[in-house]
Amino acid sequence: MDSIFLTSSDMSWGSLGTVRSYSNFHADRDALEIQTALEQKDANNLVRILTNRSYVQRKQILEVYQSITEKVSDLVAGVKKAVSGDLATLLLGLMMTPLHFQAHRLRMAMEGLGTDEETLLEILCTTSSQQLKDISAAYNTIFQKDLEKDLKGESSGDFTKLLMALLRREEGVGGLQTDTEALSQALDAKKADPWIAILTTRNPDHLNKVLNRLESEREQMVDEALQKRFSGDLKLGLRTLVCCIRNPHVYLAQRLENMETAVVQGVMVARCEEDLLCVRAAFLRKTGTSLYTALQKAFTGDHLQALLAICRSED
Repeated sequence: MDSIFLTSSDMSWGSLGTVRSYSNFHADRDALEIQTALEQKDANNLVRILTNRSYVQRKQILEVYQSITEKVSDLVAGVKKAVSGDLATLLLGLMMTPLHFQAHRLRMAMEGLGTDEETLLEILCTTSSQQLKDISAAYNTIFQKDLEKDLKGESSGDFTKLLMALLRREEGVGGLQTDTEALSQALDAKKADPWIAILTTRNPDHLNKVLNRLESEREQMVDEALQKRFSGDLKLGLRTLVCCIRNPHVYLAQRLENMETAVVQGVMVARCEEDLLCVRAAFLRKTGTSLYTALQKAFTGDHLQALLAICRSED
């Protein structure tokens, strides 16, 4: 197996995840059951085990499996033979480290025809500055490529400036009135630089105060102002960043709303041990339907069961 599935780093996940450590955990037992499930192409047992263990536990299972088979690449190959399509992608995603999973998503967003700007923005706007540094390092290790250079190659102009600023994001504090005036003047002049500079170098609490004051003084919602003053990928990027500053869980709920397979799997696997409970709550408030129910309407079979297991329960 490639190191993408094995290398781990210490992560501090929150307590608002849906997937947590399994209390009656035995790595050797799970490894043997997975081996049998692969031989029998038993998707149900693969889903049952891999979606009910934390990443740390899944890593231990992989290590035991390696000691049993003496050829860990058999596990990835076995999963691909036992299941296929979206389910295989989901299970293989669960076997990656959290950092490597996000690095993998970034790479996939830049491969092939066209660029998936929304996935790039999702990851860059909802990830802490330290995690972005770790993801950049993981990206280099896995793909032998520089994330910054690849992002520059997939973008241009002010949108490139925004992506670079997000990648190097800081969280300081500025002056409330000074920042408000700078953003207001930049709107009138349709200048992106002040928006990029301020939104990527201040902490969320300060920025929310700035955005609230800006809306009050201009008597216009920030999102509406950005919609009218900017265009193209830059407009998408600034609106996404503002939404994430306001409430990242609402933004992620919006991402899930269309039930696009790659987006659903990406968000749910990435957030399942961190804050998927918050995303679920935001999804329910926004749509009036629980994420659990929405998944049942959009997906079927073993793939659905895997997604429901990660979602965990009805709201």
